[in-house]
Amino acid sequence: MTTASIHGGQGEGGAQDAGGPQVPRDGQNPQGPRGLPGLRVLEVHPGDRRLIRQFIDLPFDLYRGCPQWVPPFRAELRRVLERRHPFFRHSEALPLLALRGGEVAGRLTVFENRSFNRYRERASARFYHFECREDPGAAAALFEAAAAWARTRGLGELVGPYGFSTMDGGGLLIEGFDERASMTMMHYHHPYYRRLLESQGFEKERDFYTALLERRSFELPEKIRRVAELALKRGRFAVPQLRTRGQLLALAGRIGEVYNRAFVDHEDFSPLSEAEIRGLARALLRVTKPSLVKLLLCQGEPAGFLLTFPDLSGALQRARGVLKPWSLLDLAAEARRTDLLIVNGAGILPEYQKLGGNALLYAELYRTVLQSGYQRAEMVQVADTTALMLSDMKTLGGRVYKVHRVYRLPLSSS
Repeated sequence: MTTASIHGGQGEGGAQDAGGPQVPRDGQNPQGPRGLPGLRVLEVHPGDRRLIRQFIDLPFDLYRGCPQWVPPFRAELRRVLERRHPFFRHSEALPLLALRGGEVAGRLTVFENRSFNRYRERASARFYHFECREDPGAAAALFEAAAAWARTRGLGELVGPYGFSTMDGGGLLIEGFDERASMTMMHYHHPYYRRLLESQGFEKERDFYTALLERRSFELPEKIRRVAELALKRGRFAVPQLRTRGQLLALAGRIGEVYNRAFVDHEDFSPLSEAEIRGLARALLRVTKPSLVKLLLCQGEPAGFLLTFPDLSGALQRARGVLKPWSLLDLAAEARRTDLLIVNGAGILPEYQKLGGNALLYAELYRTVLQSGYQRAEMVQVADTTALMLSDMKTLGGRVYKVHRVYRLPLSSS
């Protein structure tokens, strides 16, 4: 059995079996591992269009007719599978596909975020893109192959689901199955996924909460209002109003600077590179208006930020993963008619929190919701370790209605 480098490539139909667990090639051991018929785990290489297509297609089959699932854009995932994402400038990954007979049974991507491991002095492998039929054998084979890949690199744990950066949505949905996904960030999963992971020995690493703020119960406490007004009156703070795409792009680096400094103490943090910051800024521009992005300045220096955008889930569902000219028109129309605002990033440097900076950000959020006509706001990716954020969320009238869990599996040396 061989395990190819992420930068390797096979031609059409030239996929290799993943290293580690004894996964059969065609014609070998038709019962497959664990006595299961025809189960194989294949590596998905950049040049293998057939396996890439099967990898991308699987969730469209698994969630067909599911009103809560929001499909990703196929082209974006293809960009990852072809190793054209900025992540691959510093790290490596291996997408895996499980086939039972002629049917795709599951998939996942195992990867090492070298920036994170260096920064946190960890030896951690992560996984992403996990989708699987209700097939414990297929899930077991995928995770065995992922663990084998990790061990060959001296990595001692498998953690996930996690995206390629901390700005991607993380975790497996464990509560809130009646609710629609938050666009393509905090994903929807079938309830049985939790059993598939926990049956392999995965245990909780941390939870991420999604809270709903409804306009009728969204309160800006008088104390926060007074602190925000006083902070502005003193003249140290300012929140410039962004009106053009150019203004937002010009400030992307400064927002990234605040992000890299504000979240340094978070356990799952690693700094974003300049290329990743530029990529995130371009992605943000596709889904929001510059006026919904707030940069907090203190005496002209970046101190905090707030990233919000209209919920485009309905239009994304209608696009079915393909961006056509009429899909762009529908996305624009959805941005005008949706009543839900998504808050996917809020950060402030610690030295400004006690000077009124955090009160100013909450006041800006409150003003944005009221002035823009939104009826609801959804705060996503709030970690269970961020006590201050959780407390502030409750103070603003938010209630947790979705929970995503990140799991961890220690790996033995053999």
